[in-house]
Amino acid sequence: MRPEALRELLARVAAGSLSPDAALAALADLPYADLGIAKLDLHRELRSGLPEAVFGEGKRDDDLLAIAQKQLAASGRLLVTRLAPERAAALAARLPGATYDGRARVLTCGPPHEESGARAAVVAAGTSDLGVAEEAAVCLSWFGHTVARRFDVGIAGLHRLLDAVPDLRLAGVIVAVAGMDGALPTLVAGLVAAPVVAVPTSVGYGTGFRGLAALLTMLNACAPGLGVVNIDNGYGAAVLAHRILRTQGRLKAP
Repeated sequence: MRPEALRELLARVAAGSLSPDAALAALADLPYADLGIAKLDLHRELRSGLPEAVFGEGKRDDDLLAIAQKQLAASGRLLVTRLAPERAAALAARLPGATYDGRARVLTCGPPHEESGARAAVVAAGTSDLGVAEEAAVCLSWFGHTVARRFDVGIAGLHRLLDAVPDLRLAGVIVAVAGMDGALPTLVAGLVAAPVVAVPTSVGYGTGFRGLAALLTMLNACAPGLGVVNIDNGYGAAVLAHRILRTQGRLKAP
């Protein structure tokens, strides 16, 4: 349930236009709804500001539909990640108004979050990293933030990144996505004042160990102000960036 919906419900009880029993019935699924195959955390938006996202991989089509419909009914909006195109088409056919981004493998339904006025940037080292980078960018846009994208700016061509620096310095937070040697986030963090969320990808040859080499590079970065999420975790990077931007909005300017 959205915070504004809960406030409206409580206001109606206070005003006498809704009985306590009716309000109790409306809140019966809080804090979670037990579907048997899943326990949806319907209280998450009240606690953290974002409703629970649905991870699409590994779920049966009928289970995914049941979860999606319940989440949409409860919060009025839905975000599904890691959803293959053919499964997205089948799900979207049952969810009027759903939108799917094939590169990001993200499906959304319902209104996006209120515009925050905050600006984020997503940079990607190479074209092979774009799936993860777009997952982060699409989610950040859905969360209400303006997102600048600067792609194919890996350190093998340093001049490409340097051309993007003036734009990156306008962002309140930067998500930097890289596979191979994973050095891009370290370089970005040394050039900007904003916090950098580093995302290693599983892109690379054998000794990259499907992203492990990039992950270790980022964890051992010598540039301060950099945090690292799990391999290929564009969604997790977007949520962390979102929380950073929300916190910035609460702080008074020096």
